[in-house]
Amino acid sequence: MIYLDNNATTRIDDDVFNAMLPFLREEYGNASSLQHKMGRTAHQAIEKSRQSIANLIGANPKEIFFTSGATEAINSVLRGVFARYQAIGKHIITTKTEHKAVLTTLEILEKQGAEISFLPIDQNGNINLDDLEKSVRADTILICLMHANNETGVVLPLEAIAEIANKNNVLFFSDTTQAIGKLSTNYETSGVDICCFSAHKLHGPKGIGGIYIRRKSRPIQIEPLITGGKQENGFRGGTYDTASIVGMGEAFETAVLKPSTKLAELRNYFEERIIDEIEDTAIHARQAIRLNNTSNIVFKHVKSAELMPKLTNIAMSSGSACVSGDRDPSHVLTAMGISAEDALCSIRFSLSKYTTKQELDIAIMEIKSAVAKIRSESPIWQLYKSNLL
Repeated sequence: MIYLDNNATTRIDDDVFNAMLPFLREEYGNASSLQHKMGRTAHQAIEKSRQSIANLIGANPKEIFFTSGATEAINSVLRGVFARYQAIGKHIITTKTEHKAVLTTLEILEKQGAEISFLPIDQNGNINLDDLEKSVRADTILICLMHANNETGVVLPLEAIAEIANKNNVLFFSDTTQAIGKLSTNYETSGVDICCFSAHKLHGPKGIGGIYIRRKSRPIQIEPLITGGKQENGFRGGTYDTASIVGMGEAFETAVLKPSTKLAELRNYFEERIIDEIEDTAIHARQAIRLNNTSNIVFKHVKSAELMPKLTNIAMSSGSACVSGDRDPSHVLTAMGISAEDALCSIRFSLSKYTTKQELDIAIMEIKSAVAKIRSESPIWQLYKSNLL
């Protein structure tokens, strides 16, 4: 299997796996049981991981809170901020290209009285900062804009957005799940107030993630989503998943010490060969600043639902893994002004540090063959080539 679906999840790193093992077998104490040695060992391992994560994003360890992943983190932030700040207002600014965890949660909050403003998105997946500035109102409590898009890889200007938010005394939350470990960003100096992450997007285990909440002179108030004990300073109750937290810490540390330097080169090689060797293809948001590992490619008049089953040796996706069973065109691409037809003919390829040039060569060969076969049997393609469409 040639795995090109790394924005959905990544292979666990060997060092991460080995770091986790002792906490699954020998050091299995509850990290909240500080009365005995095994509990204290687990607690110390968790705090070491918190430090590693803080180091990668340029934060203070006390600003890091563990969750089960980015979806829980997003729910915690959006629901928690809305619950706490309604005395100021109920207005939230976002875009229609956000992850479904954001959009679905905002739909629920809208039914509870939230007012949501969606910024326009251009054909390259970018926002206009003037539009953002004009959208801020006296009752705006939150700007919610992701750092890097999971489907197209488009990177938004975090610092410029934060500047607008801070100038207007509005909280800025960014879903940084795809960006952390791929972009060298100091989130402390970026000005973002809150961001979130998942370990499995950077070669860590699934089911663990976290939130960064900036420590400010006036503390940011977020109502906890999960109540219970006093874990995470009362922000998130529940027994610590020590092994997974240790794995996440190791994954973050590895991202700092062993950054991948070949992704941009491999992605560009892959894209250029696809464009050169398969007619009527295009890269979505090709002119935008993008993650080095992400390519979203349209194969004109070749439905992704028809193409992907023919590529049994290649793992890829037609959009976010969270909505991959959806028959509708990608909400991200349609928000960018891409036609429903082209959106349904688009596939996301996402690389990792384990991807090789040889794998890409094989993938390109198989994609070319499958596209050619589908088009040769398609009356729509024949009409298109005859200029009758």
